[in-house]
Amino acid sequence: MSSNLEKATFAGGCFWCMVQPFDTRPGVESVISGYTGGDVENPTYEQVCSNTTGHVEAVQITFDPTIMPYEKLVETFWQQIDPTDPGGQFNDRGESYQTVIFYHDETQKEIAEKSKQDLDKSGKFSKPIATKILPAKTFYPAEENHQDYYKKQSFHYRLYKKGSGREDFINKTWGMKVDKESLKKKLSPIQYHVTQENGTERPFQNEYWNNDKEGIYVDIISGEVLFSSRDQYDAGCGWPSFTKPVDGYQVTEKLDQSHGMIRTEIRSRKSDSHLGHVFEDGPREAGGLRYCMNSAAMKFIPKEEMEEKGYAEYLYLFQEKTK
Repeated sequence: MSSNLEKATFAGGCFWCMVQPFDTRPGVESVISGYTGGDVENPTYEQVCSNTTGHVEAVQITFDPTIMPYEKLVETFWQQIDPTDPGGQFNDRGESYQTVIFYHDETQKEIAEKSKQDLDKSGKFSKPIATKILPAKTFYPAEENHQDYYKKQSFHYRLYKKGSGREDFINKTWGMKVDKESLKKKLSPIQYHVTQENGTERPFQNEYWNNDKEGIYVDIISGEVLFSSRDQYDAGCGWPSFTKPVDGYQVTEKLDQSHGMIRTEIRSRKSDSHLGHVFEDGPREAGGLRYCMNSAAMKFIPKEEMEEKGYAEYLYLFQEKTK
């Protein structure tokens, strides 16, 4: 991490649902749930939920702007909320669940205001953007049981995000509109079968299973960056395997009970393409996960071509770390 870390503060309704989208992004050092915007010192969860303190539930992010620019954090924020709702978010109603971008300096203020104006003009929403943009105030970390809720109570978190209506809203509003007929013309038969029909290519008979070049793997449909060769290893399975994605926000997990098995499927967030599965038999020293992907779902961009093809911002992946 850079020594020039910055902070970003966003209120997006229930803070349980606002940690994971940022926590898995490269360049993010920490995401803390808490309360801000009010005048009561050290408020409790119960006090804030009573809508009498002036605080809103929020997350405060410590990040490295050389890896994760503030603009991308703001973009991620918009993609987690209904910005047209002034009275709360989804099932959570009241002042404490309002949406706010709290800026920490004039640069953040300008970026946030321009982003809001652009979203308002985009035509994506039929109602005006209600999210406020305000100067940052004292941020009070929430109680420990509210920190990293998506990790501590993963099952309940998934139920809550789905049941509240947030998950469906996000998918409907921000999901990539895919024309299957156009894809059939654009993709090869195996690429279409894998990405659109949840297929699996043959082991040891696919393009990248033994690739030893440096570069990145991107979604063959959306072009979003998925994996880096720095995290690729030979798992002996015959498919390209990785210890982690470059940006956890760009992939989603889904329970897969097909073929008489219980597995965790990995899909591309933007295009909703099937990519492969993740297993818990990866290298322990790298976290213990094995992302077993299909070559047909990805395109490899060699390191020397990344700048030319618009991926220069990811060249940091191949810089040697300094002490």
